[in-house]
Amino acid sequence: MARIPYYDPETAPAELREALERLPAGLNVFKMLANAETLFPSWARLGGAILGRMKLSPKLRELVILRIARISDCDYEWTQHVPIAKGAGMTDAQVAALAAGRDEDPCFDESERLVLRATDESTREVRLSQATFDALLARFDRREIVEILMTAGFYRALATVLESTAVDADPPAGAEIAGEIARRLESFPRGRS
Repeated sequence: MARIPYYDPETAPAELREALERLPAGLNVFKMLANAETLFPSWARLGGAILGRMKLSPKLRELVILRIARISDCDYEWTQHVPIAKGAGMTDAQVAALAAGRDEDPCFDESERLVLRATDESTREVRLSQATFDALLARFDRREIVEILMTAGFYRALATVLESTAVDADPPAGAEIAGEIARRLESFPRGRS
């Protein structure tokens, strides 16, 4: 049971209520985050961009997100993103390896292992080691590197909110939900100050 009440769309200002109603699936994550009325619209637009407008491949994006879910022990993120990851091309073997913490499993290629290492370092150490940063520079362009780091930070912050407020689990929304959520989140209003 959530530690604070979910935002009630019935009592929300019209603009926020309409925005919440546009979201698919009525997920508890959105109802919790909407408690931060002035932050939620901007958070939603950034989340939409991460899910739908990055140069980084969707598979690598989901690799970052699932790794953050494991590092954070955030079952909500894990449950929602496993189907999305599979829809983006992640294999059952890769999901199982992530769940078991087997980063060096042969099911991951060099780029995927590097993204896992960068996610771990950016989350646990904050600053990437020079070796990891150099390896990223050799394999990805600057936009993709920053996208990896921003995705890790965004989902780590989300895990903090989900776990701290004890958001109730929703059934997985499905693989297609990422694109739908991305489209709807990007059109969110600017929010009140």
